This record gives sequence, C-alpha cells and structure tokens, in this order.
Amino acid sequence: MDDYLLSIRNLEVAFKISDNYYAAVDGVSLNIKKNETFAVVGESGCGKSAMALSILGLHDPSFTRITGEIVYGGNNLVEMTDNALNNIRGEEIGMIFQDPLTALNPLHRIGRQLEESLFYHRSMSASERKARALQLMEDVGIPNPPLTYESFPHELSGGMRQRIVIAIALSCDPSLLIADEPTTALDVTIQAQILDLMRDLKAKYHSSIILITHDLGVVAEMADRVAVMYAGQIVELADVEEIFHNPLHPYTRSLLASMPRGSSGNDRLATIQGAVPTLVNLPREGCRFSHRIPWISTDVHEAAPTLREVSDGHFVRCTCHTNFKFQEG
Repeated sequence: MDDYLLSIRNLEVAFKISDNYYAAVDGVSLNIKKNETFAVVGESGCGKSAMALSILGLHDPSFTRITGEIVYGGNNLVEMTDNALNNIRGEEIGMIFQDPLTALNPLHRIGRQLEESLFYHRSMSASERKARALQLMEDVGIPNPPLTYESFPHELSGGMRQRIVIAIALSCDPSLLIADEPTTALDVTIQAQILDLMRDLKAKYHSSIILITHDLGVVAEMADRVAVMYAGQIVELADVEEIFHNPLHPYTRSLLASMPRGSSGNDRLATIQGAVPTLVNLPREGCRFSHRIPWISTDVHEAAPTLREVSDGHFVRCTCHTNFKFQEG
C-alpha cells in the first residue's frame, strides 16, 4: 500500500435523470502508483471523465450521487467537505481540463489566474507569486512570459492556452495530475509538443499522472499502465506493453483493430458494431459488451462478470475473451 498514491475502491458515480439515479461509473476499483502515468481509455460516454472529476469532487451534488472510496493520504475524498477538498485541490492534486478555453476565466488576465492557487495555498508576497508565475510559464514553454502574464485567454492560441492550464495545475507542485483529454482540441504538431511537455514536467516534478483519453496513440506514447473502460466498468487493466501486445478483452481488441496502421493504405479499418448505450438504457446485468459482438454465443458470457487477474498484473472482465474472434467478412 505504501507504493500507492491513490486508491479507488468500488466507486459509483450516478447521475439523476427523471428522479432516478443511473451509474455512469459502476464499481470501479484501481490503484495509482507513485511516479507513474496511468491511462484510462475508452469511447466517449464510457465514464472515464466522470471518474476523473469525482476524485476532486467536481460534480454538482444536486444531481450526482457518489459512493465508494477514493483514498488519498489516508483519507476518503468522497466523504470530505468542500472546504476540506479545497485544501487538496490545486495543492496536492492538480487538474488539466479538456478544453482550456472554458477552463480559463475570459475576464481575468493570465497572470492572475496563474497566481490563484499560489494565493490560496502558499504564503507568498505579490512579487514572489509573480516570479513563480513567470517561472511556470517558462517551464511550460511560453515564449514571452512577461507579455503573456498581462494577456487575456482569447489573445492566446489553443496550444498556448493548454500550456497555461498545465502551468496552473503544476503551480503548487502537486503529487498527482489528472489530465482529462489534454490534447483533444489541438492539431497534431501542438499535440506532440504538449505530450513532450507533460513527460518532461513529470520527470521534473516527480508527479503521478492519471491520463484520460480515447487516443490509443497517446496511450502508447505516455502510459505505464492502462485501464480500458466500457459502459462504466473497467474491462481490462495491464501494463501498456501487455495491452498492446497481448490484448484479451473483445473491446480492447476491437479498439486496437480500429487504429490506423502504417501500411499500404489498402487495408480497411475495423469498426465496432453499435454504440455505447445511454445511461438509461445501459444493461446492468451480464456482459455489457455482448450486444456489440452478437456473433459470439451468449453462453460464453458470465452472468455477473468480474475483473479477474489472468496473469501477473493483467486483469480482464468476463470469460468471453477466451472465445472471442472477429466477425468474418
């Protein structure tokens, strides 16, 4: 347990729809080690962002119900009050949000937003906060920190805004960074720069990273371990090399088969039949992926699939993986 920075145990995040609660994250358990990059991958709607936001208590409690445990520093974050969580948010756990334009306040200059966490968590003078803000911008590769310090978010490019969001997340040297689709809105060149930046900053600050993404290329480049999520559950968990070289769950294998390959260009990309069910229509019993592989016999699916360790550190949900094959034709 000493190697674990954060432990999630039987987490359920349910949203209220028409007076009923439906779990978007359903019984998730995982451990984040110190100084590792842990990727959570899956299609939109699988529950990965809902899980990430629950760590810092960022869901609206008026229509969200969260149960289970998120243990950090010996405390269950689920049971903490907002005031107690505010001592952790930005200080010990930083968040890199998906859309930097909406994450930044359009009415405040960049310098003020960079200094907000420092003002709240650090006993620093105004000149010390400014010096730290300028240093952070230099660390994340902002070319003219003094000019950017006085700028508003709309005056920056998407790549520069994302660098500012990363700098804000790093301002208090957190032990854990949660990066929610940090490169989704960026072009390929800027995306590569941001990934290089995150890797360098992790080495410098010795932070662990929870990387939320749907991009398997990003996972291959950044992650140490990977959890594959589908319909609110983890269906496979393993080291990144194991996931790419020995994928087992039908969903993981289907995701990898749908990736473009550096071949002649004549090969057709595989597709995954159907779509992730909505929360209201999500089947709560049996294998949740079974309706997307209807050519596989129903009797190979477990009635109540569990996540089992099939080899050292490699966990898979449902025995259907032992009988899976891709549809012919």
